Amino acid sequence: MTDPDRLWRRLMALAEIGAIPGGGVDRQALTEGEAEAWRRVIAWGREAGLDPQTDAAANLFLVLPGRDRAAPPVLLGSHLDTQPTGGRFDGAAGVLAALDAVTDLAASGRVPARDCVVVAWMNEEGSRFAPGMMGSEAYCGLRDLAAIRAVRDADGIGAGDALDRFLAGFPDLPRRPLAAPVGAYLELHIEQGPVLEAAGIPVGIVTGIQGKKTYSVCLSGAEGHAGTLAMAERRDAVAAFARCACALHREIGGLDPTIKFTIGRVQVRPNAPSVVAGEVRFSIDLRHPDNAVLDAAGARIAPLCRAEATPCAVAVTPLVDAPSNGFDPVLRERIGRAAAALGIPAMPLLSAAGHDARHLAGLAPSAMIFIPCRSGISHAPAEWAEPAHLAAGAAVLARVLDDLAFADALPLARGDAR
Repeated sequence: MTDPDRLWRRLMALAEIGAIPGGGVDRQALTEGEAEAWRRVIAWGREAGLDPQTDAAANLFLVLPGRDRAAPPVLLGSHLDTQPTGGRFDGAAGVLAALDAVTDLAASGRVPARDCVVVAWMNEEGSRFAPGMMGSEAYCGLRDLAAIRAVRDADGIGAGDALDRFLAGFPDLPRRPLAAPVGAYLELHIEQGPVLEAAGIPVGIVTGIQGKKTYSVCLSGAEGHAGTLAMAERRDAVAAFARCACALHREIGGLDPTIKFTIGRVQVRPNAPSVVAGEVRFSIDLRHPDNAVLDAAGARIAPLCRAEATPCAVAVTPLVDAPSNGFDPVLRERIGRAAAALGIPAMPLLSAAGHDARHLAGLAPSAMIFIPCRSGISHAPAEWAEPAHLAAGAAVLARVLDDLAFADALPLARGDAR
């Protein structure tokens, strides 16, 4: 049985690493803050007898050995990095709930049939190095590690240099191979939406994740003096951006009632008060549960930008193309049965946000457990989950883990339920 008080204490202690005013957390990928979080989580894992390991993508693993070390393991976890103005629960709740479940399994004295592994994926958020989910993409063979290492942050620091420095701080950790087999994957997470709270339901059984596309757009004009350059002669990148942004929000954002269109980052050069801007770079985040609608919307972005940016030049670079996916129906059924056995109300729902489980679902049977977050707020200091809801989700996670840990074989068939 999981210890809800221990889980909550650890979550609040972890939130002190990178704490910012208002109760939020700034603990971005491959920073000293994340290294400190690693040290704290590794220490808790070692107290439980778990073996810490890592890999070339700086994913963290805490391993409870099973009887058959060659059998594909059960992985469960989430991520420890945050947005620059993130909250205490996004990612961290999933890692610590997984640690709590595996800790109690280790304390029971029973040896599982296969390894049970807590995982914290590298750079899920993508706030420092874009796009996000680099660790799970590398692990699942969806993105080449060399391409990940070539990415640079806003300060020009390469992800490869950051990876090397980060891993040098943990020289004693054994390295696991990327793309190692996985028997099953489970991830607990706050919903990051309002559905569960509105329904008064403490546990969500996630059916899948809506599709997502991201783009980087560069508008190239020419710098000029704000006081002397005639309006008709200007190649003003900010003016081009304003036209593009309005057209994109009107044509893409209004395409379908359930579409999500966001321009989240805008960078202006030279960004001086009396200089006509010569360049604007901006990001686009596009999401929809229907892949056909998502593809059609994405195809309209470049033509719209080209039409509105004249006389500036336009370059639209696709970054992420993640279609909608569904989670394993057998594991979803297991989660529902576990919740019912514990007397915990649960309901199915689609994830509007992306998670590492999207990538693991292509590698092994995977599923997610959601818990409510207040007013659906996430990626902000006001992010909050009730202790009772975290305890409920962790209890369901632990019960499903117990089933998977001692099953004769994975993937499970419907008749294998214990």
